[in-house]
Amino acid sequence: MTTRKPGLRERTRQAVRSQLMEVAWDLFVQQGYDATTVDEIAAAAGMSQRSFFRYFATKEDVVLVKFEAVGELLASVLADRPASEDAWTALRHSFDVIVEATERDPRYGLALLRITDQSAALRAGRLEQQLHWQELLTPLVAERMNQPADPGPAALTAAALACLNVANIAWLVSDGTDSLRRLVDDAMAAVQPVRHDVAR
Repeated sequence: MTTRKPGLRERTRQAVRSQLMEVAWDLFVQQGYDATTVDEIAAAAGMSQRSFFRYFATKEDVVLVKFEAVGELLASVLADRPASEDAWTALRHSFDVIVEATERDPRYGLALLRITDQSAALRAGRLEQQLHWQELLTPLVAERMNQPADPGPAALTAAALACLNVANIAWLVSDGTDSLRRLVDDAMAAVQPVRHDVAR
């Protein structure tokens, strides 16, 4: 069965949303999240505030949609990892899409973590999105572990995502001066013995 491609209207909508996100994040990085208004985002994108709300219900959604996109990207990368890799190793390599983007330009990663750390609503939204990541990744881990009905894959996925979260927090505390790659490696290495217990 072939998947129907999105029509012109949907592609246009996605393009405008992407433009709004890009404009908003440039403003968030330059002047801070709280100091940036919806009016400023809309004006910088060449549209009215009313038009902005056709694409995003709130300013917070501009932030949280990034987490949604990352979850889908992680699942895609994990699905493409070599079948010879064990689940823990494959999860670690899938996190490189986050690590590499951060290494190219740490400003956006720092801004994202700072913004979500300072707002209770965004912090809750980030946690909700990360639970969604777990839902996306667990079936792929279960397939790799050949344990479709076992709690082990969910536990392994949750542990790996917790390591990523801990590494992100440590990286934020260092103000981006530490290596996120090393922090992720160290966090996952610290709980690696658990992997063998779960995967048995």
